[in-house]
Amino acid sequence: MLAQALEGTDFTLPGQTAVYKGKVRDVYTIDDQLVMVASDRISAFDHILPRAIPFKGQVLNQVAIHFLEATRDICPNWLHHSPDPNVAVGHACEPYKVEMVIRGYLVGHAWREYRAGKRMLCGVPMPDGMVENQAFPSPIITPATKAEEGHDEDISREEIIAQGIVSEEDYVQLEQYTRALFQRGTEMAAAQGLILVDTKYEFGKKDGTIYLIDEIHTPDSSRYFYADGYQERLAQGEKQKHLSKEFVREWLIANGFQGLDGQTMPEMPDSFVEKVSNRYIELYEQVTGKAFVKAETTNLLERVEQNIISALS
Repeated sequence: MLAQALEGTDFTLPGQTAVYKGKVRDVYTIDDQLVMVASDRISAFDHILPRAIPFKGQVLNQVAIHFLEATRDICPNWLHHSPDPNVAVGHACEPYKVEMVIRGYLVGHAWREYRAGKRMLCGVPMPDGMVENQAFPSPIITPATKAEEGHDEDISREEIIAQGIVSEEDYVQLEQYTRALFQRGTEMAAAQGLILVDTKYEFGKKDGTIYLIDEIHTPDSSRYFYADGYQERLAQGEKQKHLSKEFVREWLIANGFQGLDGQTMPEMPDSFVEKVSNRYIELYEQVTGKAFVKAETTNLLERVEQNIISALS
């Protein structure tokens, strides 16, 4: 029998002034704090799937906390504490309207642009003669504007500063933090037999201080390859073995859904929901090197709400 999943929350918390519901997280504002609840919702192709995945929210929340705690020496971050396995509480910051995307390898969007003949991405040159999944000589930062609706758009450092989206002084600091965080993430991944391929960071400002906000180095925001066999697969032009939720997209495609008009979302049988849950737990253990401890899911909503209220009182 499947464990109970946290499909979403609709709390009215003491002192609550706003609530925002994203694809995965429910975010409550209380004075100058954010209470971020990681639900078990799962999205693919910009659609929320019809069934939530038990323990997925706990996995994402605890992976993010693992890396936020491990990078506090590099830059301040928004996290105060985690009163529940699915919850993080921290500073409410004014977010910068750019995502700091950093790429160590030629994959995904960068590869599609490269294959189309482009040798510049966000104003950053990419060397000739590269192949898919190859490492860049050094990681490149390719920022994106944060879209309220639709897809984020590529933007260059020069455009960001010229348009006044971020001041030059702050942007220089964001770049320094981004490179240092990616280097730490790379080292931590290598210790687990993984390669941190690319990721994105979001930053905000509060009382003149820049903070790292949101999640970092999670399988939802990052791409990982398995280090074992990487060079052999690269030399032979084979697909890399990766650690991500790509298998969910592959299942949807196999069942006739890619988020296009006229397509119907396939029903998700218990067996598939359980498989996804198990894969997320494997992701947690592979990325962090820690054993995953399943939280009690009986009366799940009550548990989450009471733990938040106790932490706020």
